[in-house]
Amino acid sequence: MIKTPYLLFLGDAPDQLAAKVAQGIKDWRPENAVGQYRMDGCKADLGLADMTLQEAKDAGAKTLVIGVANRGGVISQEWKKVLVMALEEGFDLASGLHNLLKDEPDLVAVAEATGQELHDVRIPEVEYPIANGKKRTGKRCLAVGTDCSVGKMYTALAMDKEMRERGMKSTFRATGQTGILITGDGVPLDAVIADFMAGSVEYITPDNDEDHWDLIEGQGSLFHVSYSGVTMALIHGGQPDALILSHEPTREHMRGLPDYQQPSLEVLRDTALALAKVANPACQVIGVSVNTQHMSEGDATSYLAQIEEDMGIPATDPFRFGAGKLVEALAVI
Repeated sequence: MIKTPYLLFLGDAPDQLAAKVAQGIKDWRPENAVGQYRMDGCKADLGLADMTLQEAKDAGAKTLVIGVANRGGVISQEWKKVLVMALEEGFDLASGLHNLLKDEPDLVAVAEATGQELHDVRIPEVEYPIANGKKRTGKRCLAVGTDCSVGKMYTALAMDKEMRERGMKSTFRATGQTGILITGDGVPLDAVIADFMAGSVEYITPDNDEDHWDLIEGQGSLFHVSYSGVTMALIHGGQPDALILSHEPTREHMRGLPDYQQPSLEVLRDTALALAKVANPACQVIGVSVNTQHMSEGDATSYLAQIEEDMGIPATDPFRFGAGKLVEALAVI
């Protein structure tokens, strides 16, 4: 088990979105977030206290979590200087990057010398089966996005929280490093061998009570040429009964792809639903989740109302305005 609480390492994150791992932990497990460590040039800020390693140690932090999800998941040499110092100061290290801590000989050597632990949460711990497509009992909901990093995980977590508060049967199913660090369990989907990806989603969403909902953490986007494969595995392996469309309307282009534009919500709806019906012909699109963090409250409210008028389904920002509309739409399925 990864020791808590955490010091969240933001490194030299180029923007706020690059620190989404740390942001997710701070938003959903604030009791585990002692403070943040930022290097020169860091352009992300969680609003937590900036701490030195010693200050964080004095505040009770036990693990330095790499809270940056950079393109390619690489541990830079500049980061490594801090990571070595953290081990020497008595911190364990935890990371969800593709560049594994255990593959860095110098970090392994320092960890062994100091007796500290290295946690790579992006290593699959189960030999997952190949998907069989058989219908499972219980119900499942999946958020699919017009782009990467638009709020799919936040949607599932917000809905899970709302459903539990209403006494409904619900489980958040983590499929990425941030979700795993928040909940302590899940499948690192993008690190699973391709033939077993859909099977791993079947594995973490097994048979359940008929009135139980699995809220599956979404990944990637069908329209993002870099990361569409994980989305396809979730759609078929998850066999969702309900899809939620996720969107961030203020972006000028797709994340990391300046030559690509996000599709419309209508195109996302028609494409994702057709693919979902392959594995579950009864699947429905039940709502829209919009990340309105860069919009004023008035603009956000107007935008959501326009979506509801145009598409005839509920729309909300579940983190800003609550997930009630989306949960109520699930309740009638």
